[in-house]
Amino acid sequence: MKQNTPLAKPSGPHNHTVDNVIFGCEEDTLEVFLVQHGEGKSRGEWGLPGDWMREEESLEQAATRTLKERTGITDVYLEQLHTFSDVDRYPFERVLTTAFFALIRPDAVKTIVGETELDAAWFDINKLPPLIFDHKSIVEKGIEHLKHKVRHEPIGFNLLPKKFTLLQLQCLYEAVLGIKVDKPNFRRKMKKMQLLVSLGEKQTGVAHRAANLYRFDEQVYRKLKTKGFVFEL
Repeated sequence: MKQNTPLAKPSGPHNHTVDNVIFGCEEDTLEVFLVQHGEGKSRGEWGLPGDWMREEESLEQAATRTLKERTGITDVYLEQLHTFSDVDRYPFERVLTTAFFALIRPDAVKTIVGETELDAAWFDINKLPPLIFDHKSIVEKGIEHLKHKVRHEPIGFNLLPKKFTLLQLQCLYEAVLGIKVDKPNFRRKMKKMQLLVSLGEKQTGVAHRAANLYRFDEQVYRKLKTKGFVFEL
């Protein structure tokens, strides 16, 4: 959240903010997007990108606006995660925040530093800097939610490039779930779900043997997302 001391508030629902937990995956590392505050008592500290809700906005509109301001995009997987309302979560006065959960493909991202921020960067979820307020708890809630979702909905594909290899897909699941999977078993289960479409193409510009490229089948993806599924590795 952009914070000053005292708070610089827009007109509108002054006690409610939104914070975005934005996940990305780089090779075999699950990352979260953070911003470094440039004003007030939190200057120099890191936190989740967010802002006050404006009078004319819904929560979803505020989250979408904040996402676009920091990444330049809006066409991503975004859903409401949880509202955090502990009385002492914000040190200056009573402020509620609703956190949203976003998944971004690495080839779609811009890193935009806000006007009142010093920096913005991606961090390995296992190597986070100290975070302001209750943002550590918000990130942990987001990770827990992501682990549950990838086992029950095929949302993991939102973190991959549009064309990907089976190894990239495996590394994604290992990064999200924090486990090592059996390679033949993983590939057999993925192919059994009929989610993958072979493109008849291979990687280019790689030092190792070029692997086959795939995309996910959007029709099957939508059906599985609606019905739900349990993906045990």
